[in-house]
Amino acid sequence: MLQTISITAINSISALGTEPIKIWENYLREQHFFTAQNLDHKKTIVAGLDNDSNLLIDSLRQSDNKYKSLDKSVLYAMLVSRKAMATAGWTQEDTFGINIGSSRGATDLFEKHYREYVATGKAQTLASPTTTLGNISSWVAHDLQSVGPEISHSITCSTALHSVLNGIAWLRAGMADKFMVGGSEAPLTDFTIAQMRALKIYSNHENAANETIQWPNRALDLEKKQSTMILGEGAGVCCLEIGKKENALAYIEGIGYATEILEHNISISAEATCFQKSMKMALQNTSLSDVDVIVMHAPGTVKGDLTEYRAIEIVFGEQLPLLTSNKWKIGHTFGASGILSIELAIMMMQKDVFIGIPFLSEQIKTKPIKKVLINAVGFGGNAVSILLSL
Repeated sequence: MLQTISITAINSISALGTEPIKIWENYLREQHFFTAQNLDHKKTIVAGLDNDSNLLIDSLRQSDNKYKSLDKSVLYAMLVSRKAMATAGWTQEDTFGINIGSSRGATDLFEKHYREYVATGKAQTLASPTTTLGNISSWVAHDLQSVGPEISHSITCSTALHSVLNGIAWLRAGMADKFMVGGSEAPLTDFTIAQMRALKIYSNHENAANETIQWPNRALDLEKKQSTMILGEGAGVCCLEIGKKENALAYIEGIGYATEILEHNISISAEATCFQKSMKMALQNTSLSDVDVIVMHAPGTVKGDLTEYRAIEIVFGEQLPLLTSNKWKIGHTFGASGILSIELAIMMMQKDVFIGIPFLSEQIKTKPIKKVLINAVGFGGNAVSILLSL
């Protein structure tokens, strides 16, 4: 019998804010949090942080001279990690591991340094140490003065949920009693947006910028004819502890993972075989009828949304759980997206309120929300499914 894993804290920063009360209030509002910015020489819709959140990040940057040269992805992770550590009641005397990943890492800083190199032929002294992937967990460990293992990794958009898998593995192996896991992403940069446009998966910037279009990202709209993905920025971490803790917000009841056999660099099969396998693994000890909600990956792309939906149909048959995604509201935060989905899942269970998608047919909640399945998948078909329960 596998030992229970408790989630004793979860904290985030995104377009919804940083405080749990405000985040929940914003989830209850039927509006998205997209704004127009000039990126890649064009007006582009993105989900950036609000003014209050940016002030917190600026304050953190100015609080220590060493922090002034750090990328936003690192600062986001540091801020939410401080909050999570306090919420979980951890202290500097506790031994805990840290695994915070990122799809793209120090994106903004890397692009800045590279532009300078192209212009001058010289790189700044700190260009390398401030743009390496291990930068995120290392600086968080420094900021928290932790003494456990520090791990960074990138598995594209499933990065945060892979952090959860890794933390669970350490805990169940007896190599740690506590682990802080999550993801951080600050991808609102010219080159990143240009890459998404090249893949033809980004929301059409001219239509998305039109104020008459109420829902620029139509995540889970299976009738859409073109992809509507929009990028967001943010970070999230949760604190994992071995055993059933009294202060647990939720318990991890099942985990699953699988990888597609690739036909293309960004391919996923028509029925998302990887999701079928990851969901079945996560649910192997759970009756399908017990799953109340699925927080889908659903990035807003035509193929991504439809293939995941078909995988759910194959696994669950005609009795589908309630289905939702938060990307229509806060965009796709790449490596951080999975942990933000976990946060939404925990909030729905705690409040016993289903947060649906306003431009879809209403789904009727008929029973308390006790179990929620969270999905994430990245380029290369690396799928992860996590089952949470109260």
